[in-house]
Amino acid sequence: MQEHIENKTFHIEILTPKQNSPKLEEDLEKFAEKYMKVIEAGYIACITDNPMGHLSFQTTEVLPELDLPVEPEQLVIHLNTFHTREHLDEILTTAADLGVKYLLTISGDGSERLPKLTPDAVGMDCKTVTSIELLQFIHRQYPNTFSCGVAFNPYEPPEHEMERMERKLDAGAEYIITQPVIGDDPIVHGLQKFGVPVIIDAWMSKKLHLLSECVGYEIPEDTPYDPIENLEKLTTLYPEYGLYLALLGFKTQYPLLKDVWK
Repeated sequence: MQEHIENKTFHIEILTPKQNSPKLEEDLEKFAEKYMKVIEAGYIACITDNPMGHLSFQTTEVLPELDLPVEPEQLVIHLNTFHTREHLDEILTTAADLGVKYLLTISGDGSERLPKLTPDAVGMDCKTVTSIELLQFIHRQYPNTFSCGVAFNPYEPPEHEMERMERKLDAGAEYIITQPVIGDDPIVHGLQKFGVPVIIDAWMSKKLHLLSECVGYEIPEDTPYDPIENLEKLTTLYPEYGLYLALLGFKTQYPLLKDVWK
């Protein structure tokens, strides 16, 4: 992972098809096309886990079904706390069998359709299972198998989020991926002190208002925002960090990536 960051490699988010999709075959075909584009370009594919609480197929289901290659240094699988213990073990065992190396452990978005891991299920004495407990569970049950990363939210109170990051690193986190970053942010620069690779999320949708919940205040729908312009600024502002591209437009934006880092 460190090597890819130094080589300025993009981490590109790809969503697996929703389980209730009325056009599943088409969605699977599109997923395969995006995945292979990312892998063949030498970028890193970052596959989500039930994003926004929408029940979707797991990476560990889709890759074998489509007979897609697993390049360990070019794949990061997101894993959240909205699973049963049985399903969690199934995902992790299959991931290990496939040769997956990198996981991003997050608390995640829930919904009524998704179960939530309980402390009893993971054998821990705590009130609720967060990304920290999930991280501890993975390292305990699957030792020396995965390299796990964690999320950082620069919009939370800094002291609280930095203290929480210390706990995540103590639990075995080896890299950090931030929430979307727009422009210069001293809190994000401060992540260097932890001495682990940092990947910052470059929000690639023109709909900046969709970040309202993340940042904690209302962003008007008509707020002007140029994703490519922000991406280019981030490469200059944070030359030591990697870049994570969320909601990338594969038709219009993907062809421009080759000219972002020169």
